[in-house]
Amino acid sequence: MGDIFDTHAHYDDAAFDEDRDALLSKLLDGEVCGIVNQGTTVDTSRFSVTLAHRYDKMYAAVGLHPECLDDNSPHDLTLLQELYNDKKVVAVGEIGLDYYYDVPKPLQQAIFAAQLTLSKELSLPVVIHDREAHGDVLDFIRTYRPKGIVHCFSGSKEMAEEIVRLGMYIGMGGVVTFKNARKAVEVVQTIPLTSLVLETDCPYLAPVPHRGKRNDSSLIRLTAERIADIKGTSLEEVLSVTKENACRVYQL
Repeated sequence: MGDIFDTHAHYDDAAFDEDRDALLSKLLDGEVCGIVNQGTTVDTSRFSVTLAHRYDKMYAAVGLHPECLDDNSPHDLTLLQELYNDKKVVAVGEIGLDYYYDVPKPLQQAIFAAQLTLSKELSLPVVIHDREAHGDVLDFIRTYRPKGIVHCFSGSKEMAEEIVRLGMYIGMGGVVTFKNARKAVEVVQTIPLTSLVLETDCPYLAPVPHRGKRNDSSLIRLTAERIADIKGTSLEEVLSVTKENACRVYQL
């Protein structure tokens, strides 16, 4: 049985169009025991649910990504409602704030707040995207107290400690293997393994030595090896504990 749990993937991406089913069948019949595919729009959320039904060990998160928001987003939220009744939907995600892109902050914050409220109503965890918005994301977490994951964590070790104190998990991917990954290394050094989950964000952020190439869930093993080295523990321990954490946060 596989021991890799990928808490955050985008197998709906066009990068997988030519070999999606062959790749997923190989991964899920091998060393990968679970994948949660993240919705970013109505269409990708629907596709994520479809994928989840195609594979026993695949699940879906449903949500609106801050980069994808526009004037139709309040209506899009209503279109997502029916998907949350599906038993293979395990989270509200990918949601959050992204101040790198030129999407109006009031719109981002309003949709983020609506989805955090929805997660509480549904008793589902959230998967939070945070890019150049650390202070505001932390304020929202303090206010709404969601359960879930801050994915592809890029904040400080102090912020990570606060997020863990508030009961959330830190998502760590291939970035921790990069040569310039000082902050990610500090975060891994600081927080307990019991508060960490592993992810790809594939097809992006492949770990070294595959940086710049298409990422997939099998490459999590390289991320886990780096974390084991930082923590002074074994690869097996990192994979085992993070798998347990993933199952706990996603209520599997």
